[in-house]
Amino acid sequence: MIAGEHDTPRSAETGTILRLYEALGVDVVVDQARHLTFSKLDCSVLAAPHQAVIQPERPALRPQRGSTINILLLHGQLAGLGDKRGTAEYGGALVDQHDLAPAQWDYVALGHYHVAQQVAANAWYPGSIEYVTPNPWGQLQDEEEQGRRGKGYLLVDLPGSRVTFRPIAPVRRHVELPTIEGKGLTPKELDEQIAAAVAGAKPGIDDQIVRQLVFDVSRATARDLDHGAIRAYKARALHFQLDLRRPEVLRAEASGAPGHRQTLPETVQEFLEHRPLDADLDRAEFVRLGVEYVAHVGREGDEGGGT
Repeated sequence: MIAGEHDTPRSAETGTILRLYEALGVDVVVDQARHLTFSKLDCSVLAAPHQAVIQPERPALRPQRGSTINILLLHGQLAGLGDKRGTAEYGGALVDQHDLAPAQWDYVALGHYHVAQQVAANAWYPGSIEYVTPNPWGQLQDEEEQGRRGKGYLLVDLPGSRVTFRPIAPVRRHVELPTIEGKGLTPKELDEQIAAAVAGAKPGIDDQIVRQLVFDVSRATARDLDHGAIRAYKARALHFQLDLRRPEVLRAEASGAPGHRQTLPETVQEFLEHRPLDADLDRAEFVRLGVEYVAHVGREGDEGGGT
């Protein structure tokens, strides 16, 4: 077992909960890369956790001599994977095919990207066994592109790298309701379309994780929706996200110069302006507070001489 970025302590004085698995006889690798040899299996595993891979001076990711079967177990982000829909976690250690050198290994087991994905003949991300990413809806679309829907794990037979995906029955479902185009709709008309989408959901929304995406909804229309009905949907579902998108507005960069690099407050503002919010939250106030907090922290850093 190797640690990813979420399992890696922020300071040397802090332990990791993964150590508890050692009591069960599990080899746990948290910070430095380690070669683990299993002589009865004639197998060697190079375990490279996040902390080792993200360092400027990485360990040599190559097999050691002496074992018939050699496996690379690595937590890292293959460049470009998940960029299309933002389904890759932030903060991963970037690697490429040259780093992995799949041809030198019997199998390469990768962690970090949460969708099952083959990246070489003998190299796979198995994906996560639950939707724990910031963008589960994009993950569902990534799975559909792979011709696979749902979570599971990989059973790998060695030698030969025969990979079998074993699905896991979900405890709950992520339900994406049909997208609604809200341009020109009155609040009552939009209420009716949302109600129809909820009524037609298969499976039903009860106890599920549900998103209803609506484009081109003005602030006034969002304010006048039937919020009592929306609260009722939220009470039925484990989580109901009414994702109202404002009409697109073309924005010129403040400097007007090509290649203008955004300041941190500008970056935060752009992110918060497009972040999904519950319908009953005031986006303008949400954005204002976020930018204000970032600016406040920046001023404190300047005054204290911090970086």
